[in-house]
Amino acid sequence: MGNGIRLGLFGGSFDPVHLGHLLVAQAAMEELALSQITFIPAARSPFKPEQTAAPFPLRARWLRLALAGHSHFELDLQEVSRDGISYTIDTLRDYSRRYPGAKLHYIIGADHVAQLPLWRDAAELASLTEMVVVPRPGCQPVSLPEPFRGTWLRGWPIDFSSSQIRQRVSEALPIGHMVPSGVEESILDSRVYSKASSNKR
Repeated sequence: MGNGIRLGLFGGSFDPVHLGHLLVAQAAMEELALSQITFIPAARSPFKPEQTAAPFPLRARWLRLALAGHSHFELDLQEVSRDGISYTIDTLRDYSRRYPGAKLHYIIGADHVAQLPLWRDAAELASLTEMVVVPRPGCQPVSLPEPFRGTWLRGWPIDFSSSQIRQRVSEALPIGHMVPSGVEESILDSRVYSKASSNKR
């Protein structure tokens, strides 16, 4: 890969992955004419260091189930392999080095826009990628803070989140309409979001 390749990078905890994530990825593929999108689960967010995510093997299993059959979606486990707090700049440096000449697009939620200047090595990060901002329903696009550049997605803003899915599981409510095929069964079998498990986290 190199010149002319347009890569989408989708980071996050994916705790758990849900249909909204897949719809966002598909919208980005179509609107930005991307060659592929790589899902990159984080080990630990620098903005949520106290948050305990589901164990990584489970999050990776759910992502593999969710991405099966999607030829343009890939999974990259490098942030978990590095362990510790996951910094986006480390991942962008890696992709810039591995795919010289490729155009990188990093997907973020609208709630992260205001925080971008606080991200590690923000100026370098802004030089390596264009941001792709995922709107929330009713959210109006705003300008990205300097020196960041990018675009807001138009398609398919979804009004549910991973935290809502975790809450529904803890309350024994169905989630089959919110997660990809096979993921619901694996989540329920793991019991990681059950009330008993949640009380330990």
